[in-house]
Amino acid sequence: FCNHEEDDQEIDEPQSDINPICKSSRTRRAPDRMCLYIDAEDHELGDLGEPANYKAALLYPESKKWLDAMNVEMQSMKDNDVWVLVELHPNARTVGSKWLFKKKTNMDDIRAIRIRIAIAAYYDYEIWQMNVKTAFLNGHLSEEVYMEQP
Repeated sequence: FCNHEEDDQEIDEPQSDINPICKSSRTRRAPDRMCLYIDAEDHELGDLGEPANYKAALLYPESKKWLDAMNVEMQSMKDNDVWVLVELHPNARTVGSKWLFKKKTNMDDIRAIRIRIAIAAYYDYEIWQMNVKTAFLNGHLSEEVYMEQP
C-alpha cells in the first residue's frame, strides 16, 4: 500500500559539507631575493658574423685572422703535449671534433665589469681576477681517449 500523504510532503535537499574553494586572484612570482634584474636588450650582441665551419672561415674577409687564431690554438696544444698521433685500433671508438669559430666581444668594458661585481655582491661571492688561456689543457686523464682531428 502506498501512503499518498508522503508524496505531498516537500523533501528538503541534504546539506552539503563541501565548502567552495576560494582561489586567490593574485599573480604568483618568485620573491625579489631570487631575481636579478638585467635589461637584456641593453646587452644583446646580435649577429657577430661568425663562420659556421672551416670552409666558411676561409671565405670571410678576415680569413687571415681566423687562420692565425687556429695556428695559435694548435701551437698551444702542441706546447702542452695535449695529444700523441697514433694509428687507430680497429675496434676503438673516437670522439669527434670540429673547429668552432667565435669572436671575442669586448666583455671587459665597464658595463660588463659592473654587472659581474653586482652579481658577486648580491650573492656575497668572492671575486678573483685571472686570465688563463689554456686552462682546459692542463688536466690529466688516466684513460686513453681517441679523438678525430678537426
